Amino acid sequence: MTVTPERARLVVDLAARTEFSFVSMSGPDRLAVDVRAATMSVPEPSGKPGGEEGMISEYLVEQAGPDRVRTTLTLSAPAQVQQAYVLAAFEDQPARLVVDIIPATAEEFATNVAKALEVSTAVAPAVTASSTPAGGSELPLATKPLVVLDPGHGGIDSGAETAKGIKEKDIVLAFTLRLQELLVDSGRFDVALTRDDDTFLRLEERVALARANKADIFISIHADSFQQPQIRGASVYTRDENATDVLDKVLADNENKTDVIAGFSMPQMAPQVVDILLDLMRREMRHHSFSLAQSIVHQLEPSVELRRFPVRQADFFVLQAPDVPSVLVELGFLSNADDMANLMQGDWQDRTAEALARGISTYFDSLEMPE
Repeated sequence: MTVTPERARLVVDLAARTEFSFVSMSGPDRLAVDVRAATMSVPEPSGKPGGEEGMISEYLVEQAGPDRVRTTLTLSAPAQVQQAYVLAAFEDQPARLVVDIIPATAEEFATNVAKALEVSTAVAPAVTASSTPAGGSELPLATKPLVVLDPGHGGIDSGAETAKGIKEKDIVLAFTLRLQELLVDSGRFDVALTRDDDTFLRLEERVALARANKADIFISIHADSFQQPQIRGASVYTRDENATDVLDKVLADNENKTDVIAGFSMPQMAPQVVDILLDLMRREMRHHSFSLAQSIVHQLEPSVELRRFPVRQADFFVLQAPDVPSVLVELGFLSNADDMANLMQGDWQDRTAEALARGISTYFDSLEMPE
């Protein structure tokens, strides 16, 4: 667990994906996070969280029932869960429950405690992501679309870089964290990042993470550079319809075409049938990707400088997922003085992140509209 004065993050490693819920409690003020699990193995089941001094003073992990493990966070100031979601196992990383916690007013915390008491008296105890754990819970959790945001580059890969040492990897990470905050605050989405620090990830890892967690959309964030400094403006890319097919490079080591369409076909289907279904999936995802790109550009147009024909196509590797609508957003060019000034300006970052968030919401609104 890590804590700063502004927020805290609890990460629980899991043997497999499971159900979870959480509860606000008073006397003393606490947040408790329950997961369905019959056993637990924690090196330090109690203690003080790592990081800076913040809203959480100590934690306790215990087996609270035959099939329930509870992590209790003692609060030094009112707090609330901003978002919580489970990530599937990925390469050598186990499945994980991620819980982001932010400050709350005393009134907000008291309201959450009252809601928990109301629910606990109305519903029989159960630990699920959409019902009440033993001891009460927040209001039932509705399933939300999962948005995976991918800040480009990271670690040893700095991306584009100016003569003054300003790096693309740092600009896009700061922007993506702001966009994540806006999306989560809207209450409509769960939001996961491929990286939330200066970590290097291979391109195939970014795609695989989105696919493994069945993301509803995948958005990769970049800020380019070009040898002609007059080129400037934001743009949104989808996969080129005529691009060389590199699908096989995206698939995991032991995966094949039949695995890609798991749930859509029987294991012993003829290869030609698998190819047809896979082609249909690609076409559908490209259609959704193009709709997502158009929604984002439509919201960017009023307040952000865009390139001519801002919805573009290219053979970016991170857009190769056959089952996740994917776009790549180029915020601007580090090689252009005007774009560079914008990229470093807080007001521009906020305005652009807000437009992107509106574009994402508009896209999902369009999915809910009747044909």
